[in-house]
Amino acid sequence: MAQRYGPSPPSRQPRLARRALLALPLLAAAPAQPPSLSPAPATPLPRLLVLGDSLSAGYGLPATQAFQAQLEAALAKARHPVHIVDGAVSGDTTAGGLARLDWVLAGNPDAAIVELGGNDGLRGLPPSETEKNLSAILDKLAARHIPVLLAGMYAPPNLGPQYERAFRVVFNRLGRRPGVIYEPFFLAGGATHRSLEQPDQIHPDARGVRIIVANILPLVIELLGEIGHR
Repeated sequence: MAQRYGPSPPSRQPRLARRALLALPLLAAAPAQPPSLSPAPATPLPRLLVLGDSLSAGYGLPATQAFQAQLEAALAKARHPVHIVDGAVSGDTTAGGLARLDWVLAGNPDAAIVELGGNDGLRGLPPSETEKNLSAILDKLAARHIPVLLAGMYAPPNLGPQYERAFRVVFNRLGRRPGVIYEPFFLAGGATHRSLEQPDQIHPDARGVRIIVANILPLVIELLGEIGHR
């Protein structure tokens, strides 16, 4: 919340200015904290990491209508409250998600949703690289006994049927890994309809996100049931 300051007495202005200047290096040097959507609750709740891109970061939407907020509310309504660890960055690729995975794991998640790959497809990156990066992400999560829900993505059709098939095979293959819960298409359930998209015709609007959440909710509840069983 912004604070309103009145004019300082003349004798105090230089002293306040010096204090402000001295404080700047301290603020800049403050260590970054693991990302989190909401304050940690007083009663420990399962910590659910969402490692994703703009689709789960809520690009173009108010924070209260974004995927993570809607999922958190839906889980609370279903009597499966969680504390969401926000690891979604708009524009991120699978390589970017892998590069920052150690940092977001500092939030000590109990389970994870991995929603990455859409930007790999939009950029036409080799499916073999997408598979390599996602495999490394799943390996790191498995090493920490963190159950995973892998959300698949389809490649844009303008890249041709051969690329589209190869891209889909990557997710289908990884989705068969032991211990991985798999949703073949994150946007499934009708969220790709024009009437449910933002003007860019890529990102779902708030109604589209609601459909995504309703579609994936049973799998997330299944995921939470895996906590502590690995």
